[in-house]
Amino acid sequence: MTPAARIAAAVEVLDAIAGGLAAEQALSRWGRANRFAGSGDRAAIRDHVFDALRCHRSFATRGGGETGRALMLGMLRQTGRDPGEVFTGEGHAPAALTPEEDAAGRMPEGAEALDCPDWLAPDLEASLGPDFEPVLKAMQGRADVFLRVNVLKATRDAVLEELAADGILTEPHPLAPNALRVTEGARRIRNARAFTEGRVELQDAGSQAICEAIPLPQGGRVLDFCAGGGGKSLALAARAPGLSFTAHDAHPQRMNDLPARAARAGVKIATTDAPEGLFDLVVADVPCSGSGAWRRQPEAKWRLDRAGLETLCALQADILDQVAAMVAPRGRLAYITCSLLEAENGAQAESFLARHPGWQKETTLRLTPLDGGDGFFLAIFRPSPGE
Repeated sequence: MTPAARIAAAVEVLDAIAGGLAAEQALSRWGRANRFAGSGDRAAIRDHVFDALRCHRSFATRGGGETGRALMLGMLRQTGRDPGEVFTGEGHAPAALTPEEDAAGRMPEGAEALDCPDWLAPDLEASLGPDFEPVLKAMQGRADVFLRVNVLKATRDAVLEELAADGILTEPHPLAPNALRVTEGARRIRNARAFTEGRVELQDAGSQAICEAIPLPQGGRVLDFCAGGGGKSLALAARAPGLSFTAHDAHPQRMNDLPARAARAGVKIATTDAPEGLFDLVVADVPCSGSGAWRRQPEAKWRLDRAGLETLCALQADILDQVAAMVAPRGRLAYITCSLLEAENGAQAESFLARHPGWQKETTLRLTPLDGGDGFFLAIFRPSPGE
């Protein structure tokens, strides 16, 4: 496919998303209907689509509309390319620009230029302070791909060399001791032996840093209460394989792959629908806005509204209250979000302490994309002595 044909395909996929399909569903449907497209073509189309989702407001402003065609027109203008050289109508290129399209669009301003919903901008600015604009600008770009080296099976340097032999170039990342940033060959990872044999896992560097910051007990039981696919369970189990790890999720199907992933990694993680007894560590990576990871899931940014945020905050408080009763007297509770919003982070932590005077906060950690990975928040709680 020519570059212009790839943009025409992205227009089609973006229109399908605007019609109600999720991005992955729209991309898969396009791929099935256009099997002639090679892997390079599909990757380029995917990049165009996700660039447009991350930068929806600024591209729409530059393109003069919110159709897939306008978004691609805005993308070209935003990157300094002449849309008339792409929108030619020749071959499989998009149809030539109309005079109205040629005259449409303007430079984005304020929250438009930062690709931030108007209603959310004050919350983010209050939460991030002077980092507001730098963080929002960082989130307009693509997120890096990171790997976590499984130290139970290999050293970081050995894995780095093994991946390089398979055409996957990586470099150590300072955010976490076992993090590798992929600089070339990311789409080869899932077929690499280092991945299929459990020497590396895909995990954001920020997520790895959060897992490293969680204090593990010397012995006993660990519960990952909102486990999802189990990435944090795997990272924690690699640090202390002698502990008893249990994973739980309100939607158990999310954990379907965890037993196989744990076996591949050489760790043991039980799964349960109903945790029983007390645990020496409970990890609650709660449902949240996902604002720290909007580079990877940009659709979520445009779906969120004030009512949805309030619902999430209420759910987070409910989960904290629920898991507090599962922590052993000398245990710890690790509260985690992938959010940048104070309402889900520090304010939620203080609200928990106000409701539970028998608890105290040991430490907190906040990461933003300026630190190199996704945005995260961690608060460590423990029952007060004597409670």
